[in-house]
Amino acid sequence: MAKARAAELRSRLAGAQVRPTRQRVMVLEALAAEEQDATAQEIYARLRKRGERVGLATVYRTLSLLTERDVVDELSHRPGESCYRLCSAGHHHHLVCSRCHRVEELSGCDIDEWLARASRSRGFVATSHTLEVVGLCEACRSS
Repeated sequence: MAKARAAELRSRLAGAQVRPTRQRVMVLEALAAEEQDATAQEIYARLRKRGERVGLATVYRTLSLLTERDVVDELSHRPGESCYRLCSAGHHHHLVCSRCHRVEELSGCDIDEWLARASRSRGFVATSHTLEVVGLCEACRSS
């Protein structure tokens, strides 16, 4: 991984007040190398294949911490299994292909007013939201 990319990842950890241990950086680098998203099992398998000495529990704990601190996004489009993705900073949503698992980020959120009305009418105060739209990308629809 390029030094600039490694520095960027360490900066993300620092910005989230996450101590950049060797294992955390290793997991984040592996996730950053993913084109779309990956499960904890997939990241673990790739790290082990590279000869890294890391436990599966460490990968799960690291991904949980990174999700909690908004360093990575957790997606739920695979039944029974979370997927993780290193996304751009800032509020955004996702379009996810259920066949090839391609993920597209959607920036610019227009649902705040609708959510405020829907929440208010039910006596609820929304403090945050995420949106994951699952469907088929153009390539998968064509095949």
